[in-house]
Amino acid sequence: MTADERMQILIVEDEAILAMELSDSLEQEGYHVVGRAANGRRALEIFLQQRVDLVLCDITIKGDWDGIETVRQLMNERPVAVVYLTALTDRETLDRAKQTYPSAFLNKPYQLNSLRTAIELAIHNFSQRQTALSADISQPAVERDNAAHESILRMGNSLFIKQNYQFVRTSLDEILYLEAENVYTTLVTASRKYVLRLSLGGALDLIRQSQLIRIHRSYAVNIQQVVSFSETEIIVGSYTLPLGRSYKDAFLQQLRSR
Repeated sequence: MTADERMQILIVEDEAILAMELSDSLEQEGYHVVGRAANGRRALEIFLQQRVDLVLCDITIKGDWDGIETVRQLMNERPVAVVYLTALTDRETLDRAKQTYPSAFLNKPYQLNSLRTAIELAIHNFSQRQTALSADISQPAVERDNAAHESILRMGNSLFIKQNYQFVRTSLDEILYLEAENVYTTLVTASRKYVLRLSLGGALDLIRQSQLIRIHRSYAVNIQQVVSFSETEIIVGSYTLPLGRSYKDAFLQQLRSR
């Protein structure tokens, strides 16, 4: 797996030993730690220089910004999933933390299972919040609720697909096509294939990408990746896929509109 496929995590922790232990644990789990910051200002520097998918931030850190103010400063730059590390449970601290919309909390000292759970919960909660903010208000609420149980989450122009204990990142632009078989859908990129326990329609609803066009009851393609097509077939990358008669008009209409 390339570094770009791995989830990028920033650790904000002023206890050097704990920061190193967290970093080692995350790397062993398959994640990529883009940096460790002992204070808020250093965290902001790294955040501005790197792609960061998730921030693990201790609430109590040295410097003129505590962890909550650090997260606030990061959020001023761009949205990001946040897990607060804390040994504090007083109401005032929790109320301040909640105002920054954290995706999860992780109590110190942490256990590996709780770290895994916190990361999964954080990515899920952040994805759902971003979806809710951008969703058409006419969309039935039940459709958004159903997304909570799936193992594929969208964040910006990326998808995070759960593989064993971790989420693997892929860009929406890298998708070639989706193929359905029974209750599973295979998502195909130029370098990898991901098997999802979803129907094709369910996968398309979760991905919410207009350039993915259904061309057959069992196939959908990334229209930006189409190399050529005929009356009955579409070539995407090195793959030849069937073009269903009932889907041809919609496919051609999408081509003309781009």
